[in-house]
Amino acid sequence: MHELSIVSSLFEILEEKAKEHKAKKILGIRLQIGKLSGIVPEFLETAFDIYKKDTLAREAKLEILEVPLQVRCRKCGNEQTKDDFIFVCSSCGARELDLVAGTELTLEKIDLEI
Repeated sequence: MHELSIVSSLFEILEEKAKEHKAKKILGIRLQIGKLSGIVPEFLETAFDIYKKDTLAREAKLEILEVPLQVRCRKCGNEQTKDDFIFVCSSCGARELDLVAGTELTLEKIDLEI
């Protein structure tokens, strides 16, 4: 479960930001997680709930926004969102696709009580 190590790293950032802003509490966190990131959102939520006990984030809500898999065809330039993992351009049938989005893990927002 690499989600636990991700949450551990996330809490290092959260604690640093809370200290930097002299926050009393961390109220909420918003993450963007790409569909192809290899992260299971439910496991991440569970790890977050376990890890937040006895921290400034003990009451924090974790919001996860799933980023869909988006690709661009090298042959025709068509950009498309994929619901499956079949890497074929829906416009021209080419298999030469570049990933545009869907692999990210981004800390988008931290809500602090100052």
